[in-house]
Amino acid sequence: MSKPYDGPFHDPSLSRAQSLSILSGAAIMLSLAMGMRQSLGLFMLPVTRDIGISAADFAFALAIQNILWGLTQPFAGALVDRYGTRWMALAGGVLYGLGILVTAMATNALAVMVGSGLLIGVALSCTTSGVAAKMAARVVRAERRSLAFGLISAAGSVGTFIAAPLAQTVIASDGWRIGMLVFLALVAAMLPAALMGGRADRVPGTMAGAGDQTLLGALDEARRHNGYVVMAAAFFVCGLQLVFLTTHLPTYLAICGVDPMVGAQALAVIGAFNVLGSWLCGWLGDRYPKRVLLGSIYILRSVMIAAYFILPVSQFSTLLFAAAMGLLWLGVVPLVNGLVAQIFGIRFLATLTGVAFMSHQVGSFLGAWGGGLIYDLLGSYDLAWQLAVLVGLLAGAVQLFMNDRPTARIATASAAA
Repeated sequence: MSKPYDGPFHDPSLSRAQSLSILSGAAIMLSLAMGMRQSLGLFMLPVTRDIGISAADFAFALAIQNILWGLTQPFAGALVDRYGTRWMALAGGVLYGLGILVTAMATNALAVMVGSGLLIGVALSCTTSGVAAKMAARVVRAERRSLAFGLISAAGSVGTFIAAPLAQTVIASDGWRIGMLVFLALVAAMLPAALMGGRADRVPGTMAGAGDQTLLGALDEARRHNGYVVMAAAFFVCGLQLVFLTTHLPTYLAICGVDPMVGAQALAVIGAFNVLGSWLCGWLGDRYPKRVLLGSIYILRSVMIAAYFILPVSQFSTLLFAAAMGLLWLGVVPLVNGLVAQIFGIRFLATLTGVAFMSHQVGSFLGAWGGGLIYDLLGSYDLAWQLAVLVGLLAGAVQLFMNDRPTARIATASAAA
């Protein structure tokens, strides 16, 4: 009698090398897409000085990026759930490259908004966590999914660890336009990674409990699950806090008289520590209630933000803050993905995480644009960080007590299995 399959992957007919290549493709694609996106704040000062636009104009471009990312993510997720991941990921890579190219050639605010706003915003829907999570979910067994989602999320920070110091170095030596062209070369590497990860489309997914459920049925089921609604609403705060920091921290440091390279170093430190944080949150998510872990992350982030902005700013305090925030950065992603899979299964995973992510990106829009608007109006970021702390504490408290029970459909299917 052969020994029952007990590996970490879903399909025992798929070799370990094949499974790892799919996960690696998803991770590389996500890593490069997120690394460049999270480093765009480094371009704010040189772009605004060179082409004569305001900080609010540049911040508004990133706000457009974030809101379009959120608005298009549910539709991208629905297409992925219906047709697979490969072609969506490839299309996203092409759009990302166009966005970088348009920004590199920009001479006014409109071009920056089209390139870094519209084009990259749509591209992110096709190349980041929703698509990467779907690739991973098709390969990894249910009891290992949170860890797999955590490892994929960690890859997003590896990209920041590379892209941020690379961008700042090139900006300092050759200017921001050359820095954008270097990013264009990184986009080119996303395309073969998308092809590798897209091989997940050939793997039979685990559809326990799916039955003949339709997309509209899945959306209606999610709408009626109060825990999902709470989680999606709290996800708003995640986007607000993180994009406020990635967009405005370099400018805040310049105001404080700190070397601009410290901003790039801080983003790189966030990326490095998020590798550990995402893996840890994924590992913990397979063992402890994900809602409690999520709520704790929101509260701890808020405490860290308050402490950093209250204390005197230095290179040491900034890098220490970056390390602490890095541990809490993208750890929410495996927990949110894991909760959606736990409650609803994976048949419409990309769609339902996409809907929740739309809330996240509304927060990102306000974090990017609102932070720039407050700075332009008041000449400081004090009110912006105070609001970020307040809403973070409220969201964390609510998230701790959400309903995380699987739907009756999933519970019945699990009992039958």
